[in-house]
Amino acid sequence: MEILGIGPSEFIFVVIIALIILGPKDMQKAGKTIGKWLRSIVTSDGWKVFQQTSRELRTLPNRLMREANDEVNKIGNEINNSASPSTRRDDNSSSWMRNPNIPSRSMPVSNPPTPASPPENSIAPTEAASPPTESDQPKDA
Repeated sequence: MEILGIGPSEFIFVVIIALIILGPKDMQKAGKTIGKWLRSIVTSDGWKVFQQTSRELRTLPNRLMREANDEVNKIGNEINNSASPSTRRDDNSSSWMRNPNIPSRSMPVSNPPTPASPPENSIAPTEAASPPTESDQPKDA
């Protein structure tokens, strides 16, 4: 347990030093003075504001994350709501009627279209490649 950033062993060390310097009689007076001073600080409005601010700062990251999550959920719901009316049809047509490229189960699947011929400006070999002949192969001596 730390009080004002001072641990128990440090506190005992400070008390021993104060006892040596002040002596037993003055130690009582100093203790009463310090106690009154600490009581006035703890009961002051400034201390209450300090405690409230400290509490808010400790909970700030969680609160910010919660608010950001709420905003993301709200934006997601708005997107879903705005996208839903455009995908729905009032005529209750099925999905294959809206997208003719996808055949329904009752329609036969046709062969896929062949790729278009290459454009005229593409580079193509002018001669057809012929397989190597016996004269093209190197001869062993």
